[in-house]
Amino acid sequence: MSISVEKISKFYGEQKALNQVSFSVEKGEIVGFLGPNGAGKSTLMKILTGYLKPSEGTASVNGFEIKHQLHDLQKSIGYLPEHNPLYTEMYVREYLAFNANIYGIKKDRIEEVIKLTNLTPEANKKIDQLSKGYRQRVGLAAALLHDPQVLILDEPTTGLDPNQLVEIRSLIKNIAKNKTIFLSTHIMQEVEALCDRVIIINHGEIITNQKLADLRKGQEQIIEVEFDYRIEIVALQQLPHLKEIKNPAGFAYELTFNTTEDMRPTVFDFAHDNGLKTLQLNQKTKNLESLFTELTNIPPSPRRGVL
Repeated sequence: MSISVEKISKFYGEQKALNQVSFSVEKGEIVGFLGPNGAGKSTLMKILTGYLKPSEGTASVNGFEIKHQLHDLQKSIGYLPEHNPLYTEMYVREYLAFNANIYGIKKDRIEEVIKLTNLTPEANKKIDQLSKGYRQRVGLAAALLHDPQVLILDEPTTGLDPNQLVEIRSLIKNIAKNKTIFLSTHIMQEVEALCDRVIIINHGEIITNQKLADLRKGQEQIIEVEFDYRIEIVALQQLPHLKEIKNPAGFAYELTFNTTEDMRPTVFDFAHDNGLKTLQLNQKTKNLESLFTELTNIPPSPRRGVL
């Protein structure tokens, strides 16, 4: 097991940022850690990397416990914080050499990570001359210098344009072939593009922890249909996988199905068998982003304040 978190809580005065958080990440997994702003993501990241101490509970990374083996733990991880701290007046290769010297790493490794992160064209430029996307690459390169087995990435694509998003996601996917990655984000598309599993936190508490494939199985589908005259609700209830029926106006119906199967042919056949003409037939998938919105649109308990 690469990461183990057991009943972690964190207080800031009377406010509770994390409340009894527990989960684990297996070796080789890419796990997306999701939540809205202020949910507690960055707080937990800082605890896992040793920058903050938990108020309660414990955690370990690569078998090293945060309270008693912090130095060994920090040597075994690569960390890219949300606000990538770079010495922008330095050149890319110079900055990486500076970091390598701290770790006692040979110069050959610098060239390896430059190639791995596709920084070769920019390696002789000053960091302040680079785009945001290339600055993120420099941060990733620095995190990879000591060849850690676990990468902890806090909002690695924040502020990137669409092209830069694709490039950084592709880079992370390539790096993940030989690493365990714990990735903080509030962007569901990021999880769909990169992750094997998703953990969602809200108001400092874990609200779901599932394989991405299992989340997709739970997706719902909405069919908007308009017939040429009204039909009784009881007749529509015969449709398979039907979860909910709404009749917003006239002869229009909104049918929610608990399946990923395309239900439009079934609804069309139903109309034909019942002597109805179909004036409109549209499909809306209730995707993972909708699920994220539903799960995180819950107010915190009035008994406690959460950052």
